[in-house]
Amino acid sequence: MINDTISVLSQVTENLGVGTNLGLLHFLWMLISGVLLSNRGALFPALKSIGLSDGETRRAWRAFGSGGWQIGPLLEGWRGYVKEQTDWMEHRHEGYLPIPVDVTAFWRPSLKGCPSKHYHPAAQRALPAVIFGLVGEVGEVNGQRLALPRAIERVHPKDHSEVRLWKDVLKHVQKGLADTDIVVVDAGVKIGELQAAGIQRYVVRLASNFTARRNFLPAYRHGRKPSYGALVRPLPRQYKNKTLEATAPDECHIWRMDDRDLRVEIWRSLVLNTAQPALNNPTFDVYAFYDPTFKQPWVLATSVQLHFESVHAIYSDRWPIEQLPLSAKHMVGAHRQFVHQPEAVQRLPELALFAGSLLSFLAASLPPTPTGFWDRHPKPTPGRLRRLLLGKPFPKDVPLSPQFRQKHSSTAHLPKGILAKRLSPAQPPGLAPLI
Repeated sequence: MINDTISVLSQVTENLGVGTNLGLLHFLWMLISGVLLSNRGALFPALKSIGLSDGETRRAWRAFGSGGWQIGPLLEGWRGYVKEQTDWMEHRHEGYLPIPVDVTAFWRPSLKGCPSKHYHPAAQRALPAVIFGLVGEVGEVNGQRLALPRAIERVHPKDHSEVRLWKDVLKHVQKGLADTDIVVVDAGVKIGELQAAGIQRYVVRLASNFTARRNFLPAYRHGRKPSYGALVRPLPRQYKNKTLEATAPDECHIWRMDDRDLRVEIWRSLVLNTAQPALNNPTFDVYAFYDPTFKQPWVLATSVQLHFESVHAIYSDRWPIEQLPLSAKHMVGAHRQFVHQPEAVQRLPELALFAGSLLSFLAASLPPTPTGFWDRHPKPTPGRLRRLLLGKPFPKDVPLSPQFRQKHSSTAHLPKGILAKRLSPAQPPGLAPLI
């Protein structure tokens, strides 16, 4: 199992620069093995605890902080590796592949000059955090549903707000969409934002007080002629001690799933409540799913003509994108971070999310290992695999490609120590400064 893990890590890092690939291989093993969790987020003790020498520890640190790599090519290589495996099966519904999009945060309340803020449910207010946009595609390995990350987006260098991050993420998602991809987002995104980004195929969850309009004018009765379509309200709500009734649905269906009856109400060909009727208006359908296992119904909207069971399944496929932050923070142990250099502040969460995806895939593809005698029916979860790898040093007897080697650079001609710091930019790099 250790050899299989090293084989996967080496394949996704082999094409990096010489020296950087070996350092990043050590760094990813440190994350996968869970020693960052036992060392409470301290990187140097965690790297040292996997059996690295002092020099290897420094080189792994340098490869992480200033190595010539970006998370995009790493994710692209990882996606290519996973799709080559026979165990990977895409989730498609009526030919459409769900592309879940979400935003996650790594809390850094003590970081000076933290670039962003994000709402913390326990604190009930926004706290300093490093936020990222996550884009994935959904499939399964041995019956376990997973989200394979396509992109991890940083905040804009000049505008660190979450609103700007969502705009950038949706634009980037639209550029990479295939004809059979459909975007799936939660209630934090509005239909107008999806339309403004040019996304034509989507499934989005709506707020309970959502309203839309018909794309045609109602019949004229008296008074001023109507200029907007009739208002459609999927769910009833309270307003000033009055109950605003829900609009009667166009269709209603009941079907059975997992030994329970589900009911869906459908409203067809709606437009935004600020849009006047027009032939070129982008329309969407609204579905209200009533499930006895949930207190509140799901109110979903989609711009694609789909069967109601497919709409329910596509939105359910949004959940695996939330496993990536869970694996990165609580399984890998990256919820505590103590890096302060601006690039390292962004790189550590990116690598943690990448390691969380690796850990989830490896756990699903390898045989499940029980935690102890009480674990009679173990499941292939990342937590069990992390417990198995915890405390295991980096296996130096595993054969690696010749591409993985220390990069020997000639530095004898460069000034060292205080002389290097006192070297002025106007002086040639091979001369020591005058004292």
